Amino acid sequence: MSEIISSNEGEHHHESSNNMRNTKWVIDVEEKLDKIDKSNEVDQWKKICIYRIPACVKDLNPKAYKPQAVSFGPYLHGDSHLKQMEEHKHRALLHFLKRSKIPIESYMHSLHRVGKHLVDCYDRLDEASDDYRDQYGNYTDQFLQLMMLDGCFMLEILRTGTKTSDHYAFNDPIFSSHGKLNIMPYVRRDMLMLQNQLPMLLLDTLLTVENGGKPKHLLADKQEEESLNKIIVKFYTQKTLTRSLGKCLHVVDVYRKNLLQEPRQKVLHQTHSHSRDDTVESSFDIIRSARELYETGIRFKTSKTAKLTDISFRGGVLRLPEILVDDTTETTFLNLMVYERFHVGEGSEVTAYIFFMDRIIDSAKDVSLLHSKGIIKNALGSDKEVAKLFNQLSKDVAPDDSLDYVHKEVSDYCKKK
Repeated sequence: MSEIISSNEGEHHHESSNNMRNTKWVIDVEEKLDKIDKSNEVDQWKKICIYRIPACVKDLNPKAYKPQAVSFGPYLHGDSHLKQMEEHKHRALLHFLKRSKIPIESYMHSLHRVGKHLVDCYDRLDEASDDYRDQYGNYTDQFLQLMMLDGCFMLEILRTGTKTSDHYAFNDPIFSSHGKLNIMPYVRRDMLMLQNQLPMLLLDTLLTVENGGKPKHLLADKQEEESLNKIIVKFYTQKTLTRSLGKCLHVVDVYRKNLLQEPRQKVLHQTHSHSRDDTVESSFDIIRSARELYETGIRFKTSKTAKLTDISFRGGVLRLPEILVDDTTETTFLNLMVYERFHVGEGSEVTAYIFFMDRIIDSAKDVSLLHSKGIIKNALGSDKEVAKLFNQLSKDVAPDDSLDYVHKEVSDYCKKK
């Protein structure tokens, strides 16, 4: 009897094995095993530079990653609260084409040539809409039309935001003096959200066609040629970029690189001799607040540049870069940090700066001290609000210890005192 049961179990197991081999999922996995290639994966990840923020990050502060005035690109296109801006995009497209005197077919032809590169810039694009990528992973006509519309609108925003333009009606709701004062600040903030980016390749391509195939970046008037990087920096800082930022991927990348430009003079952290072991060990030291450090004899001064990397400690003086804190600071830094988090190899300098500030700011008294030394320019409100902002920015973000050597130097100094 037991032999019969054993035989039946064996037949059942054999039959189940055959059925399992024939399932679609197993067949798909076996086919993909033959195609897996590490070098192809490296190339695939390299292409992505615009990321869809996952719920685990977005839910902590939804407003920080969601534009309020305008969508750029596929992720947020069609959101009900942003549809009002679509009619203004179409008007901007018409003005762009009329001024360039080049048929739209020329632009679309050039975009077709770089379409695969543009669509590959976006991570998890299928979650946005099925209209932008076909079943083979290629871009669609709808995707290129969106790139054309949003790309021209962004270029018109950059032009209007950095110089006077008479191509629009004096009472235009977006591109007039009234629009620059009342609407542009919201657009400026939305353009620094990681989910709301357009590839720099798109803007470069449009500009090249606009200038009859001449070198890119001729965005300014005939008397003055400015690069796209320069005009983006000017759009955000009202200052002229004096150093090359190199190849940038999108507006967020330009903004971040400008914050992190290498200072003209070498700062201490570029030449310090502490080992990595020293850095790790110092993380166990109690980090004192700015007020406590000041009471032990440490003095605070502004760094010689405004670059976030320009932090140093020498001779009892802690130098920190000047920073303006206003109602856009939280959103901007959260998007810069999430970009560093997802874009492999980009670095973590912004995250390190935020963690450093969080460690020395515990209360309004610390903010007040740093404000009195010219380090924090408070345009947000009370000092308590600024302290709360820095404390919350580093919440649920992986700690970065790349500035721990400065904390160690400060700690060692305090122990000697």
